Amino acid sequence: MLRSADPLRTTVWIGAVLLVLAGPVQAADQRLLIIGDSLSDAYNMPREAGWAYLLEQRLGSEWRVINAAISGETTAGAAFRTPELLARHQPTHILIILGGNDGLRALSPAQVESNLQSVIEAARASDAAVALMQVRLPPSLGPVYLRRFEGIYPALAQENDLLLVPFFLEALFDQPGMMLDDGIHPSVAAQAPMLEAIWRDLASFLMKPEAQPQDS
Repeated sequence: MLRSADPLRTTVWIGAVLLVLAGPVQAADQRLLIIGDSLSDAYNMPREAGWAYLLEQRLGSEWRVINAAISGETTAGAAFRTPELLARHQPTHILIILGGNDGLRALSPAQVESNLQSVIEAARASDAAVALMQVRLPPSLGPVYLRRFEGIYPALAQENDLLLVPFFLEALFDQPGMMLDDGIHPSVAAQAPMLEAIWRDLASFLMKPEAQPQDS
């Protein structure tokens, strides 16, 4: 005469079978690497107040946002750091927000473009999806320099087939309380509006399941 099965043991066995059929449980594997300067480094405030941290909270547990921005970063410094950042973090997506410090020092736009191209090439070679943010400079640098400098970004985006994200401070410069006294760095109050300004573009970019195709 067969014994009736132990209900608890049967439940455990069924659960184990379902886990096998479903495949291994994997941790979230989406990683956004931000390569930037003080505009993304939560300058003069806790990092938990910065827009990059707010982005990670909005994306949820499926995403990790690696904020590799450092205050004072230049395109040359980023070009030097990028290979190590890629090897360490192995991002699936990369957002490049660089050039402001170069522009404030009136570095040659051609040199800025060359440095940014180096960052882009290293990023794309890692098979990550890559996006570039437009950078704007104060008008005091003059219209000729501004035209040449700010024209770098759409040109690079077109040449490399990248998403060009709008500058997140574009509409905030003249709003009360959005900038620190230096007129360059955003305040704590500006962090959430900065994220909102680029959220639609970022959401579209980050939801891509595969990296952007590279030219053959």
